[in-house]
Amino acid sequence: MPARVLKAQVKGRALVIGATGGVGGAVARALIADGWAVRALHRDPVRAAAQVPSDGIAWVPGDAMRQADVTAAAEGAALVFHGANPPGYRKWRELALPMLENSIAAARASSARLVFPGNVYNFGPDAGPVVTETSPQNPTTRKGRVRVEMEQMLAEAAGSRLRSLVVRAGDFLGASSSSWFTAAMVKPGKPLNSVTYPGTPDVGHAWAYLPDLARTIVRLVAMDDRLGDFEVFHFGGHWVEPGIGMAHAVRQAARRPDLPIRRFPWPLVYLAAPFVPLMRELIEMRYLWREPLRLDNAKLVGLLGTEPHTPLEEAVRETLQALKLI
Repeated sequence: MPARVLKAQVKGRALVIGATGGVGGAVARALIADGWAVRALHRDPVRAAAQVPSDGIAWVPGDAMRQADVTAAAEGAALVFHGANPPGYRKWRELALPMLENSIAAARASSARLVFPGNVYNFGPDAGPVVTETSPQNPTTRKGRVRVEMEQMLAEAAGSRLRSLVVRAGDFLGASSSSWFTAAMVKPGKPLNSVTYPGTPDVGHAWAYLPDLARTIVRLVAMDDRLGDFEVFHFGGHWVEPGIGMAHAVRQAARRPDLPIRRFPWPLVYLAAPFVPLMRELIEMRYLWREPLRLDNAKLVGLLGTEPHTPLEEAVRETLQALKLI
């Protein structure tokens, strides 16, 4: 009698939108490691598979701007992770809101939990040094206002056949092209000859190591029966105070204690702002580098018991290795 081949039991099926991005890719890998079957939507699946090598991701063709594509990709899914962002800093509101609306429709059609990665942009300079999930949201930036509106869409849909989860985090640390770490502090693809710090040296700053954030999201999803229709959690990550400590962490991780630490060229950014949209966006976000804004993760720890936490030097070293800087 032929031997029976036992297949590993799949925990569930998940659709990840934005899997080529830093947080989407990290969540896809964490879900696979936890036993999920992961599908990822992309307009060019062949290119996406080459960009994000993973044996566990099933790439399907589709556009996040087309509701029919997202709904078809989400068929049979218990989880829809919405990590899509408009390319660059152009047409943020015109693209971000319709894409989220499409994910909401897809999650409803498949009765899936929709997971949305939030950030600190929701909070303006008046929020105070420590913010909870219910702190007042008075953003002074365009992206912040869009972020608040996106979360409001999820909150308003709660109870009408949508269950959603928002996990807010600080600036990304990890193999992500859309982060201050890669856009300002180091230069991927070039020799590590210096590290630039964008903030006021003695002001603390919040960082989220992507593998830790992804593991946290997977752990929360595993406790779905204890979550309400609309839940928000703050991920504490690494609170680095003084903020310049992140530059020193790069020195330590690279084992180069004399690596020069340079100031970010804010004067040049202001000069270029009238002509370059990206520079205007950076200026809008500068307050996050001049004033402390720490996410209180007490609610998260109260549910999970602990928050996944890789030591800072190890997280920075793994980031530099992923970026091929060391």
